[in-house]
Amino acid sequence: MSRNKARNKPRKNKTYVGEQAKEALCSLDEDSPVIQAFRSFSFELDDKHDRYERIVKLNRDITIESKRIIFLLHSTQVDFEAKKIAILEEADSRLKSLCQNNFKAIALELRSHDPYLYHRAFTSGLQEFIEALCFYQFTKNECFDNWKIINGNFQYTDDTEASYSLLFSQCDFVLGIADFTGELMRKCINNLGIGNISECFKICNFVKSINTGFLGLIHAGNKEISRKVYTLRQSLNKMELVCYNIQIRGSEIPKHMLLNVLDSHDIENNEDEGFCM
Repeated sequence: MSRNKARNKPRKNKTYVGEQAKEALCSLDEDSPVIQAFRSFSFELDDKHDRYERIVKLNRDITIESKRIIFLLHSTQVDFEAKKIAILEEADSRLKSLCQNNFKAIALELRSHDPYLYHRAFTSGLQEFIEALCFYQFTKNECFDNWKIINGNFQYTDDTEASYSLLFSQCDFVLGIADFTGELMRKCINNLGIGNISECFKICNFVKSINTGFLGLIHAGNKEISRKVYTLRQSLNKMELVCYNIQIRGSEIPKHMLLNVLDSHDIENNEDEGFCM
């Protein structure tokens, strides 16, 4: 009985048109300027939504590839210099591929359009890319390029030598750097696990300098920056705890066992700073 009632029950999403509305629809003049204007608005909205979805798909690919590059770079903590060089070369090639393919495709999609209307569609992937790029540059040179130099990677030219570029805001750059400190925290703890204590102090001091730069930022009202700065300081606290244990207890415990003296909840960090919750 209940099944029959459910079958006969009208769907809420179904649109019912009255007799007067049907007559109005039938008598519409397709050549009317008002109708033509609304047809144009409909086409523009569909075009915008389709472009937005294409950018979202490109952004998803950029995010996944950037995370894979970061994971690859964490494997550079090896004793074989040749293997480390090979890993860095592979990471460099994959980062350049993202710039020349995925980001270029986004820039082409936004050409002759207002990029700020689509910024939310690719900002997370851009931040993840900056995180991977800074991690690569730090692993290779123990520093990273400034915004102006990195922005040069997003300048393109077409077959007619006409130039176009991808919107790369300084806010995205700052947010990517904040995420990058989380990877430095993981690298610091990994170095502790293999007994490379000198790298722990070096990384901790580097993050301290980044934190000093963030202290000068005025980010009142920007929830994303505030959240990532809070996570940055949590990462710095964990690195300082690592360095404290090395300094205080390093002489009484073998280097490869220093990681065991730290409580797991003090150093474990499964939170991914690359996405907003």
